[in-house]
Amino acid sequence: MRTLFAKLHLWLSIPFGLIIALVCLTGAILVFEEEILHLCYPSRYYVEEVKGKPLPPSELMQAARQQLPDSIQITGLRIFSDPKRTCQVILPGKKAAAFIDPYMAKLTGVDNGQGFFMQTMRIHRWLFDTYKRDGSFSWGKAIVGYATLAMAVILISGLAIWWPRNRKMLRNRLKIQTQKGWFRFFYDLHVSGGFYAMLLLLVLTLTGLTWSFGWYRNAFYTLFGVEQTGSKKETRTSGKDGRKPKELNCTQWDAVLTDLQTRYPHYNSITLQDGSANVSTMCYGNTGGSDRYSFNPENGEITNVLLYRDQPDSSKIRSWIYAVHVGSWGGVITRILSCLVSLLGAVFALTGYYFWFRKQSKRNAHR
Repeated sequence: MRTLFAKLHLWLSIPFGLIIALVCLTGAILVFEEEILHLCYPSRYYVEEVKGKPLPPSELMQAARQQLPDSIQITGLRIFSDPKRTCQVILPGKKAAAFIDPYMAKLTGVDNGQGFFMQTMRIHRWLFDTYKRDGSFSWGKAIVGYATLAMAVILISGLAIWWPRNRKMLRNRLKIQTQKGWFRFFYDLHVSGGFYAMLLLLVLTLTGLTWSFGWYRNAFYTLFGVEQTGSKKETRTSGKDGRKPKELNCTQWDAVLTDLQTRYPHYNSITLQDGSANVSTMCYGNTGGSDRYSFNPENGEITNVLLYRDQPDSSKIRSWIYAVHVGSWGGVITRILSCLVSLLGAVFALTGYYFWFRKQSKRNAHR
């Protein structure tokens, strides 16, 4: 049985190893995307000085509209509880946003969603391919999906190959020697490091597969007893087709925000859009979960409330999968662990090539 697992481990690692290393490395970078951006562009995300009370959303939206080009459509506004944070003006497209000082109503920066982290995401999800808004077939997405599937088999087969047969072997498996040469160090890092990282790395792999294959996602949902509904297709509303972007009616957003801030004395962020509002309060667990409100844009009356606890299980699991995959469910500790095991995933792939090339070189030398 070990021979079979060894062959699976080797012959899946050779063709997919480099892709796995690339996906793991980019995943590690994306874990701390927000913190890195805040560090690199502090004036974009934080105000220089907190000056009294923040301006109401209607004034901020009007100021943002005047400072942004007419061709750019504004779809919403995100307000943070931290008084030092700028407000986020939501623009169409993944990761696209503008930022405005809530006290001075001055734009502090614009992210067109095509910067370093979006390109990193392209590698991580689509292997340099472009995001298919219409859901059409993508070679890059398929290759990443099959490489991720291979990684799950590689991890399980690796555990079967190097599972210790006695306590002495177990003690050796849990040690990484640093004073017996590079080969022993790389070997211990590959084998012993795999024992430490295997479980969490397998969790990241299995959750990541839900974005690659519909059949896997359906099976994943079924495993948790949830019936999967049809996914919504993203539509383009950027105004680049020559039509004038739709103007939002923000006149009642001030009253809606005041109402929600009264209901939620402690919140992370409140997102206002055309007739809807989301309130995020979770710091741990399902960090993507939020309470959803609908309101009448003409008078600001709340017309519908869908609390997180009452939302469909499919919606909860979808955001749970994301929280587990990026490591945000347990705060900074689980994010650090997710980043480290992702880096180790890349190291395992590269050290595996090292062992294989070394073995091939020895075989050729003895011929």
